Amino acid sequence: MQFVLPQMSTPVQRAGVACGEAAVDPASEETNGPRRGNEHTGSALLHAALTRENLQAALRRVRANKGAAGVDGLDIAQTAHYLVSAWPGIREQLLAGTYRPSPVRRVMIPKSDGSQRELGIPTVTDRLIQQALLQVLQPILDPTFSEHSYGFRPGRRAHEAVLAAQSYVQAGRRTVVDVDLEKFFDRVNHDILIDRLQKRIPDAGVIRLIRAYLNSGIMDGGVVIERHEGTPQGGPLWPLLANVLLDEVDKELERRGHCFVRYADDCNVYVRSRRTGERVMNLLRKLYARLRLKVNETKSAVASVFTGRKFLGYSFWVAPKGVVKRRVSAKAVATFKQRVRALTRRSGGAACSRWWNGCELTCWGGRATSGWRNPRASGERWTNGYATGCGPSSSCNGSEARRCSGSCASLGFASLSLDPWRQTPGAGGAIAATP
Repeated sequence: MQFVLPQMSTPVQRAGVACGEAAVDPASEETNGPRRGNEHTGSALLHAALTRENLQAALRRVRANKGAAGVDGLDIAQTAHYLVSAWPGIREQLLAGTYRPSPVRRVMIPKSDGSQRELGIPTVTDRLIQQALLQVLQPILDPTFSEHSYGFRPGRRAHEAVLAAQSYVQAGRRTVVDVDLEKFFDRVNHDILIDRLQKRIPDAGVIRLIRAYLNSGIMDGGVVIERHEGTPQGGPLWPLLANVLLDEVDKELERRGHCFVRYADDCNVYVRSRRTGERVMNLLRKLYARLRLKVNETKSAVASVFTGRKFLGYSFWVAPKGVVKRRVSAKAVATFKQRVRALTRRSGGAACSRWWNGCELTCWGGRATSGWRNPRASGERWTNGYATGCGPSSSCNGSEARRCSGSCASLGFASLSLDPWRQTPGAGGAIAATP
């Protein structure tokens, strides 16, 4: 069903407030929750987010991302039908600052190390609002971020982060300060995040709405649990806000002239000696402590880049003549093999082309397991490490390769593409992608 967004008339400005400016009444400047008044916030950014064109673009993105229903149990099609009549009232609440988001639905996702990652699934209505807000805020905030940040930014991807890291290692910075934050999304301090956001977006209406989302709580087993820290992973807005928070650390590293790469909450700083690395690690502990974040001492380390440290599923090695190359890390390959075993039962063999929505398995890394064959994959013939009909000279088209890329990311690889990454056999049977 096509969802047609009713276009509401532009509200009359309040006396003494210029167009696009927030109200200056101290009583209405609170950001701790929805307003109690009926007047509009005067938020220019909120009005821009709620235009018909922006909302229609947001709805297309929400549909493309698919996703499960939230606590209301409504899927995307059901929500579209519901919003045909309910949207005018929701829009008025958003503009008046009285909108209360629904709690997110808790979902626990198992991780490879046996622990679990908590996801918070918003309702489709809240995903639509967050996506509309993201489309307005991202063009404003993204240009202010560090050039060393690559995660969840338009026009940037994991490949570029790995290439940047490789260039630092090739330049002689063979010691890495590998920092892992302990439960980053669960420990984000709401007050600090709002403070950093207000410095970049001095818009009371937007700040108030984001605060309402932070305070919306999480539902588990029918019980709503209040949250005083942490942002739920699962909403489209939170990766942008994570970059807002962590950009402070990026800028300090830049000011000190360090060579580093950050992808979301994974940060690697490349230095020339272990002594320098220890100083940088102590600096990062202090910088993150200012944000009430904690470094995971078990997973973080100062070490040589060639001692098994991985970044976005890749590790580095030195080829003849001192050329630094990259290859899929041992952990990513092990995850790949485990996934293949789970998909290929001993009974009822199936073609590889059926494993991931019609995508041939080895389009995105058959040689990663050169020398290893899964005897359960009896329904597929193999030649030179490639599934028959899919290899370097196969007819695998671009759309299939793009589908492979998504499957790769789900297995722990930085999603592979055919260009500019040309895969060649590396040491130990792993991929060593050459520029």
